[in-house]
Amino acid sequence: MSIPRIPAVLTVTLNPALDHTIEVDSLALGEVNRALSMQVDVGGKGINVASCLADFGVATGVTGQLGRDNVALFEALFAAKRIDNRFAYLDGLTRINTKLVDRRSRQTTDINMPGPTFDAGGAEALLGQIELEIATLMPACRWVVLAGSLPPGLPADSYARMARTARRHGARVVLDASGAALRAAIAAGVTIAKPNRAELSELVGEPLPTPGAVLQAARALIAAEHGPQQVVVSMGGDGALFVTAHEALHAHPADITPLSTVGAGDAMVAGIVAGAIETLPLAEQAQLATAFSAAKLARLGPHLPSAGAVRELARSIRITAAR
Repeated sequence: MSIPRIPAVLTVTLNPALDHTIEVDSLALGEVNRALSMQVDVGGKGINVASCLADFGVATGVTGQLGRDNVALFEALFAAKRIDNRFAYLDGLTRINTKLVDRRSRQTTDINMPGPTFDAGGAEALLGQIELEIATLMPACRWVVLAGSLPPGLPADSYARMARTARRHGARVVLDASGAALRAAIAAGVTIAKPNRAELSELVGEPLPTPGAVLQAARALIAAEHGPQQVVVSMGGDGALFVTAHEALHAHPADITPLSTVGAGDAMVAGIVAGAIETLPLAEQAQLATAFSAAKLARLGPHLPSAGAVRELARSIRITAAR
């Protein structure tokens, strides 16, 4: 068995999943559909981020909660990629999500389960254990990624609490969340926030129909009290905006035919972190993060091609000034 490396990045996944992906030729609702292929992949946003970082050669650890009754696939992935497994194991099953991939339309339909339900005592025990893992790994681990949904019963400020703990121990925090969890963690202070356009629109309370409107909202978020140092907003077919207090860039999407869009945003988060670790200029970080996302589009599961292939793809990503 391979020995995990001391992680440079710790990802927190409070609501992991097994992603059951079924590919059909053309999805017909209310009818019998014959599958072309089926696979089960380890999932959950933070785990996806860790898996992509590991493929790129970044030493990574993972924590959060897993149901011990179906943990084998998670453990196999962590062992194969030398990811440091610091999950809390709970009774029961980790949730199972279903992804229906329509090959003809190239659309993916997600059916996501809510995850386990926590009472107040269970929530406090879990969050306390994760805080202990964060404290144990610092200062060797300098980046903490907080990503994904919260299962029922975990308080909306769970990520805010993790962010404060990480910052207290000198780590930089990357946030990829939505709704009340996003709002609370932003107020607590994070280094980089990566909402998509819909999540940012909900956060600011107004529609963001154009990249210009997205840019204005991202700048306002940075300028706010306790605002992040950087905001990255993914906009689907419009690419992504990479915004700091002094610079704003538009990364245009790669010309790639997607096999599945599942996990593309998580791969972008991994690319953002990889670029930050390498202290790349913003334009090169934007190219690398977009290449991570584009490379993920061409395959199922939380996996990337070789680091060399990702870097070659990055050089082809077009970057322009955001307006």
